Parts: sequence; C-alpha cells; structure tokens
Amino acid sequence: MRNRYPSLATAVASIALVISCTERQLPVVPTEPSLARGGPGVKNVTVTPSSASIAVNGTVQLTATASPAKSASTFSWSTSNSSVATVSPSGLVTGVAGGTATISATAGGVTGTASVTVTTTPPPSNDPVIVGAGDIASCSSTGDEATANLLDNIAGTVITLGDNVYTNGTATEYTNCYGPSWGRHLSRTKPSPGNHEYNTLNATGYYGYFGAAAGDPSTGYYSYDVGAWHIIVLNSNSSCTTISCAAGSAQDTWLRNELATHSNVCTLAYWHHPRFNSGASHGNNTAVSNFWDALYAYGADVILNGHEHVYERFAPQTPSAVADPTTGIRQFTVGTGGASHYTFGTIQPNSEVRNGTTYGVLKLTLHATSYDWQFVPVAGGTFTDSGTGNCH
Repeated sequence: MRNRYPSLATAVASIALVISCTERQLPVVPTEPSLARGGPGVKNVTVTPSSASIAVNGTVQLTATASPAKSASTFSWSTSNSSVATVSPSGLVTGVAGGTATISATAGGVTGTASVTVTTTPPPSNDPVIVGAGDIASCSSTGDEATANLLDNIAGTVITLGDNVYTNGTATEYTNCYGPSWGRHLSRTKPSPGNHEYNTLNATGYYGYFGAAAGDPSTGYYSYDVGAWHIIVLNSNSSCTTISCAAGSAQDTWLRNELATHSNVCTLAYWHHPRFNSGASHGNNTAVSNFWDALYAYGADVILNGHEHVYERFAPQTPSAVADPTTGIRQFTVGTGGASHYTFGTIQPNSEVRNGTTYGVLKLTLHATSYDWQFVPVAGGTFTDSGTGNCH
C-alpha cells in the first residue's frame, strides 16, 4: 500500500516552485532616485549669477535652473562655509563675515554652484552720497512718509526718479502730498520728471515746485557733478512723446555733447522709464533705447530708473541686453518711493536681484573710481541689497 502523504522533501519543493512562479509573474517596479531627489532626468543645474560680491549683512538672490527644462522645480540649497555666508531655502544669500563661500543648488542628484565673496564693511568715508527713489508720494499712501524718514538719517544729495507725486503732478498735489514728506529735503533734491508729471500740461506743477533745480522747463534735462562723478538727468516724460528721446533729437544732441565734453572717470544717469524691466505692469521700454546707446558708447557706468513700482538690479550689460562685465552699464530700477507695490512678470536677462514688496531708497556712495550701493528698507522691512562696482 502506497503512502497517501508525500515526503517532506517533495512538499518543500512544491512550495518553492509556487513561490518562484509567483515572483516571475509580479512586475518589477524600478526605483527612480531622481524623482525622490527633486526631478526626473536632471542633466545639469545652473546657478545665476555664477559669482557675486556682497558686504557683511548684505544679500544677493541666487536663482537655480535645471536642464532639460522642467526636469526640476525645487532645489536644495547649501553653503560651503556658513561662517562666511548663509543661504535660505529660496537661494537668498546673506553675508556673515569676510571671505569666500561656495553656494550649491541640488536637484535630481545634480549640483550647480556659485561663488560668493563677502567683503568686510569699509571704514566710514567722506566720499559723497546720492540717495533716492521714484514713484513716491500720494495723499492716499503712507509709504512716502516712511521713505522720507529714511532720508532724515542719510546725508547727501536726494534724487527723484519720476512720478514724484500722484496722480497728476499738480501744484496742489506737490504742496499737499509731496511737501509734508520728501518736501522737507527740497533744498538738497535733484529731481527728474515722470509720465504723471506730464499729466499736467507741460508739467507746470513739477517745474513750479522744484524751480531751478529741475532745469529748463522747456527741456527738463540737465547735469551736475558730485565729487568725481558726472551726473546726467534725462527726461523720458510720457515715454518720450512730449519731449523726444530719439537719435538726432535736441535731447540726444545735448546728451552726446555732455558725454563728449566731460572727462570724468565715472558717469551716472537717471530718468523715469527703465529700458530693461521684469515688472508685470510695464516691461521693457524701447522708447529710451537711444539713451542707452549713447551712454554705453561713451562708457557710462550706472543708470537709475523708476516707473515700475519694484526694486530690480541688473548686471552690467550692453544696450542689447548682452552681459558685459567689463564695459557694460549696471541698471537699478527703484520705484519703491512709497506710492504702491507692483508684481513681476517675465524675468529679463541679466536681472540679478528683485523685490516687489518693500518700500525703500537706494543709497550710492560715490568713490573716485568705484561705487557702493545699498538698498535701505523702511522701518520693519527685511529686504536689502548691497555691493560694490568699479567705474570703466
């Protein structure tokens, strides 16, 4: 009589066969470490700017991008030396102490880097200062009072970058809305007009309020010297429709003569409308392209604008937006005088730092062959920006 039960060895073999067949039938799910680390298929991570110099307690905003496009949208930021510079989860670098640190952004197991040099705060100097902003006063805003409080504690020449009072730049608005705040610094102010000034015919409110300091009322452009620097004030009025900015115009002829006849090592120009602009409300303004052409041709160093109610700093560049660290012009948009805030849209090439939520003024210390910049926020503001540039 045969045994009804299989041997133990036979039973074990049968179970093993079943397990083996089951394993062959299950799909194998591959692991995707790149997904776990922030993005599939990341080939390269680029950090811009690739190098930057900031002062102790100064900041610079770094931006990371991955290629192929859309392979990663979030990055892990780190610093090689937190005693020199720290970096936030969004890539904002803050200087801690003098030295150099490598800032890294990582996604999908791939890392890009930037070098940040932190300079120690220089000793106080007697070099001249200019300080100001655009898009300033409104009787319906308290922002201009807050920025005027900053001016109370900063010595030097005060500049305005246009749209100095809303809504139409009338004599009454200048008296009632601008006068109680920035107006207390009238005796040291070198203004420029904006499009809102020209909402009043011939900008009579503007020229009447500032008087001789605003230049000839029929032109609105003028120049002056501060220390070793030649300062040129231009008039972009209503995007150059009232007083032309075009090549061959009276303003263009005057500008090129100013540049040709002044041999200052350092030159700064300011007016209202920015040629380059990442703001969502206005964007780039090509009407002032000729200003850039002339200033670049003659080796100007810095351009200041308002109009967009944001702060934006560009790296030195050419009139065609090509990065040019050797002979390019650095543009600051400082529409942060207190009227209101705008948002950003398409980020333009060479844009290095941006903020659309903080009122404040830009302070420039003008050395013989270089300059220091510092964005000074109103009380309670945390955003700032600072650095140093050399004249050509």
